[in-house]
Amino acid sequence: MLKMDERTLLREAREISLEKLQQAVRQNGVMSGLMQMLLLKVSAHITEQLGMAPGGEFREAFKEASKVPFCKFHLGDRPIPVTFKRAIAALSFWQKVKLAWGLCFLSDPISKDDVERCKQKDLLEQMMAEMIGEFPDLHRTIVSERDVYLTYMLRQAARRLELPRASDAEPRKCVPSVVVGVVGMGHVPGIEKNWTTDLNIQEIMTVPPPSISGRVSRLAVKVTFLGLLGYSLYWMGRRTASLVLSLPAARYCLQRVSSARPDP
Repeated sequence: MLKMDERTLLREAREISLEKLQQAVRQNGVMSGLMQMLLLKVSAHITEQLGMAPGGEFREAFKEASKVPFCKFHLGDRPIPVTFKRAIAALSFWQKVKLAWGLCFLSDPISKDDVERCKQKDLLEQMMAEMIGEFPDLHRTIVSERDVYLTYMLRQAARRLELPRASDAEPRKCVPSVVVGVVGMGHVPGIEKNWTTDLNIQEIMTVPPPSISGRVSRLAVKVTFLGLLGYSLYWMGRRTASLVLSLPAARYCLQRVSSARPDP
């Protein structure tokens, strides 16, 4: 995605096919896969409204880093499947329904001026507070936990580098790393807060087992899908049979069969 242009990203976001849905479900599970497709729909909506795809700052950083000799490029965020699964597991059944409903029918217009206003610290903090109030567990998994992960990865990248030695007798020499971290604005306060604290990312990398509501939701989705598939096949078969039987040749064959049948 870092190498795609805006037009390709918009096309990819628009083309939400059954194949993409199946792939997302196989990789992330039913609920996480469906949520990923809904977020892709939101991304397409934002791209259409602004004429640019979200994540342009990361693509620009990738492009500029490739111009710097000996520059190493690191993807420092937590893997998407882990974040999705932890976010879905943290929500109750009704919270999942409410979130999915909001994402399905998101059609509010958004302009470049709106984006610029979101860069204001006060407005950004207000939006974060609203998210915490409505979906506190979602904010914890999508924002707060990733603040910790991003801080940990930035600190790992910022460690001093040991220069190679010609022999073991030569004293060790270290030089400071030069690091440019590109993160979303909503993560900056959390990174500053966590920078001087001891961090353990093992806990936020584990995926909790599915809850009872999650298993019920998964079963309901599968039953609904199989039911719709079965009904579609039944309807198509019935329709096809009616069309075949209405043909003159089919009627003639049925009449011949009826006339050839011996009387009781």
